[in-house]
Amino acid sequence: MAYDLWYWTGAPGRGEFVRVALEAAGADYRDRAREDGSQALIDDLEQRSGIRPFAPPYLTDGDICIAQVAHIVTWLTDRHGFGGGDERSNLELIMLQLTITDITAEAHDVHHPIADALYYEDQKDAAKRVAEDFREQRMPKFFRYFEDALSANHGPFVLGEKWSHVDTSLFQLVEGLRYAFPQRMKAIEGDYPKLIACRDAVAQLDGIKAYLASDRRMAFNEDGIFRHYPELDAA
Repeated sequence: MAYDLWYWTGAPGRGEFVRVALEAAGADYRDRAREDGSQALIDDLEQRSGIRPFAPPYLTDGDICIAQVAHIVTWLTDRHGFGGGDERSNLELIMLQLTITDITAEAHDVHHPIADALYYEDQKDAAKRVAEDFREQRMPKFFRYFEDALSANHGPFVLGEKWSHVDTSLFQLVEGLRYAFPQRMKAIEGDYPKLIACRDAVAQLDGIKAYLASDRRMAFNEDGIFRHYPELDAA
């Protein structure tokens, strides 16, 4: 039985972190809002009550409904075997995945530093100040952390030769930051060879190669988390 993935149709967004894990694992899923329209997502979310997703993305499997990227991919790990295989490793993977959640949220807040309800143009001056700090301070700090994690085992992935949900999320993170901050990424990527090697190794996984070549892979745009505004980028 296929999973149902629910996420907005207009941008890759946070849903893409789930998609790349599903695609790498070769898991069968339906991208429901893309198939049935955005109103179907709104209707499905609004008919839920009690303990329910706060917002997409969320994944359903029969009566099970799970939201939050880190929660979803961790749950998928147990079903599809792309975890560490022991408690300590799996807990470490969750820790790393949640750290990816942190930098992803910060990347979003670069272009919306004051309020989500405001247009970018209404907070551009603040965004420029936040972007400078993100480029100069936050990106290197997170990248050093991930580079160190990738040094723990021999191989291109966090676990060594075996990929995990952390690696697919690092792939999506690097891709998103390359789109949003191309000058900055070009300037600093050479300082983090293990992070880039991880990205490259994920791109060569059979499931990811097929996904990237398909029309299911949506291009980044200025409706998503990672947005490219030239005035926010610099080397």
